[in-house]
Amino acid sequence: MYDDHSDVIRDIALEAGLVTPAQAEEVWESQATTGKSFSDSLIDTGLADRPTLLQAIADHMQVQFYSAVPADPGEALTKLLKGPQAHKYVVLPVADEAGKLTLLAKDPFNSSVISELSFILQKDIELAVADPAQVEAAVTRIYGEATSSSMEELLGEFGEVDTAAVTDEDVTKQASQAPIIRFVDLVLQEGVKAKASDIHFEPFEHEFRIRLRIDGSLYEMAPPPKNLASAVIARVKVLSSLNIAERRVPQDGRIKTTISGRQIDLRVSTLPTQFGESVVLRILDKTVVNLSLEALSMQDDIKEGIRTMVGRPNGIFIVTGPTGSGKTTTLYSALREVNTEDVKILTAEDPVEYEVEGIMQVPINHQVGLTFAAALRSFLRQDPDTIMVGEIRDLETAQIAVQASLTGHVVLSTLHTNDAPGAVTRLIDMGLEPFLISASLEGVLAQRLLRRVCKTCRIAYEPDKDIVDMLGVDALEIANKKFFYGKGCPDCNRSGYKGRQGLFELMTINDSLRTLITQKSPTLVIKQKAIESGMRPLREDGLRCIFDGHTSIEEVLKYT
Repeated sequence: MYDDHSDVIRDIALEAGLVTPAQAEEVWESQATTGKSFSDSLIDTGLADRPTLLQAIADHMQVQFYSAVPADPGEALTKLLKGPQAHKYVVLPVADEAGKLTLLAKDPFNSSVISELSFILQKDIELAVADPAQVEAAVTRIYGEATSSSMEELLGEFGEVDTAAVTDEDVTKQASQAPIIRFVDLVLQEGVKAKASDIHFEPFEHEFRIRLRIDGSLYEMAPPPKNLASAVIARVKVLSSLNIAERRVPQDGRIKTTISGRQIDLRVSTLPTQFGESVVLRILDKTVVNLSLEALSMQDDIKEGIRTMVGRPNGIFIVTGPTGSGKTTTLYSALREVNTEDVKILTAEDPVEYEVEGIMQVPINHQVGLTFAAALRSFLRQDPDTIMVGEIRDLETAQIAVQASLTGHVVLSTLHTNDAPGAVTRLIDMGLEPFLISASLEGVLAQRLLRRVCKTCRIAYEPDKDIVDMLGVDALEIANKKFFYGKGCPDCNRSGYKGRQGLFELMTINDSLRTLITQKSPTLVIKQKAIESGMRPLREDGLRCIFDGHTSIEEVLKYT
């Protein structure tokens, strides 16, 4: 219940006296372990029942609480909203008095529901609180199932769209035609429903492709006619407040929208290409990403190692891996471990991906000279305890990060290297003195994200000897071990994979490693010593995932 608003609900529960600070802390820790929201964890412990908590939320928001959702609010009320609107915002009209329309909302914290529906309906809107599950069920009961037009129906409607676009004004007019608006809304809806991380709009000479990245792989959607590419892309640019007339330079923007009652953040990037603008939307859906170390499928010793490092009074902790390997999620999860009232946390990010309560987040802006190095230099005058720098890209940023760690700050950052020991070599290559690295570096975590075998259709099989040989394992080691692959089913889009699994390699810097770093030892020597000191390489963690039935041999070979 209210998964996105755990921090707010914790404060409301404290304010209403439902829990003591110690109990709130206990529930907060249990929700990190179980992955449930704070409200569900609180109800599970028996400290508050659902109606009491909902009443406290309504009192805090100074709105009405409905202990039961009306079975039938009456036709006069329900016809004020169209079915698609009721489903998009997940709201139910329950009163219309003195020009003010009261709606029960699945998410009463989503203020964009008020602003958007006030504009659409030309009425004052007030949201009331009720059990979210009951509100959702009532919307389905009264307005029927959410029947968004199918892609095929919409594509059929494109015959009605005026495609003779010559000027910027024509393109803007096209972008505001109903079928185009509905088509873009449907693509966004499908993307969020499929838990895609990105949506790609790609114009080519003879076609216009739309692809979704799900679990790291791209899947193509039904494409609209090529001559509507400019209108569809213009519609996305309108939503993200970008300049429609500017098609010669890349642009970056953001869309905040409501899909199925949830507020979704989309990061937009445009790129001029030979046949029009390519647009990529990164979907930032807080309900899909659980920012907690417990949810990251890592071994207990690695979790404890990270907790120890970020809990130290100073030092640098680095996460490495290729783009899209979940480095930012790991860093946010690590920050959440120390995000308490007595710790000041500052982050510099390019751009800010997830807004986290209690953390000061600074978006990097190269156009005005706000680089990672400039932000980091300013941070030191802001009296922080913990600092996160999105990425160490150059010597200047690396030097200030070291200086910050040596003057009593914990610094978290990312690097692009293949494994944990490679981070040391990378820092030396940048021009950082080895003795400074050995004095400040506390640990390096290397990670990869690989696809999980679908649990619905996975079956055990005997792999070919050649493939097993590529893993480089002893035949005795895999005797009596089971190997799995996904046959493909509707549940996993016939791919055999559903969801993702992390692989981790944690190198904790000890005295013997510090000596090797100071001596500028090669990566292989550092790696060997780290393994002797207890580091499990990525490949070994991959074998654990294969034998536990989480992933396939092919995925591990592909990423390690």
